[in-house]
Amino acid sequence: MTNQQKPEGIIKKKTNHKVTFIIILITIIIYEILTDVLGILDNVLFPGFSKIIPKFKESLPMLLKSLLSSSLLLFPSYFIALFIGIFLGIIVGTRKQLYESLKPIIFALNPVPPSMLTPYLIAIMPTFFISSSSVIFLGAFWPIFISTINGIRMVDRRYLDSADMLGYDKYKTLFYVVIPAASPMILSGMGTALNFSFILLSIAELFATTSGLGYFIQYYADFSDYARVISGLIFTMIFIVIIMLMFDRFKKKILFWTFSKKEVD
Repeated sequence: MTNQQKPEGIIKKKTNHKVTFIIILITIIIYEILTDVLGILDNVLFPGFSKIIPKFKESLPMLLKSLLSSSLLLFPSYFIALFIGIFLGIIVGTRKQLYESLKPIIFALNPVPPSMLTPYLIAIMPTFFISSSSVIFLGAFWPIFISTINGIRMVDRRYLDSADMLGYDKYKTLFYVVIPAASPMILSGMGTALNFSFILLSIAELFATTSGLGYFIQYYADFSDYARVISGLIFTMIFIVIIMLMFDRFKKKILFWTFSKKEVD
């Protein structure tokens, strides 16, 4: 098959990947010129790749161990928040009076940054692990909970009328009409929650753990070993990109009916 015969989606994907690669390559080249080549940037705070690469290789076993520790903290907290957020969101979203009663409380609690609660959670929770998990849970819970409520409350009335005409009971309407119609907004909240979880993971590991990627970065920053700090940042960014790409792929599979075939493929 020639380039002229290739589907447009494949050509676009290849183009996008090329642009991504070019941007990363240009960034690396500029950084290398400013550090190892010209020495314009401070060589302590901004070590060149001649220092970063050896440190990255040397630190890789520790980074993998830190990744495991971070994963054991991140994913259980996120999935618990996912389950509880969707469950409570469905209950509140399908009951107008309950929603109206809780709305002021939701508006009051939602904007409070979970990171502000870290000192209190450390003080009242029995272990550092539970306090760290609680920080991530709170950060993930609110976007999922609120997006589930909003998604359910914004379901087109025509869908509900159609379900009534077909003789669906309330449970069949919920699972076959309401939740599928609300799923784009729910998944949007899940993506936002996942982003917050990564941010709060780093904060939690700075204050309340003795392992993990955030702890690794902070530990070597305290010793001004910025080659290892940047190695940890690069490793963490790779991990986050992989997870977010997997989530994006998952979202497209679930919401295949909202994307064109070229976008899904």
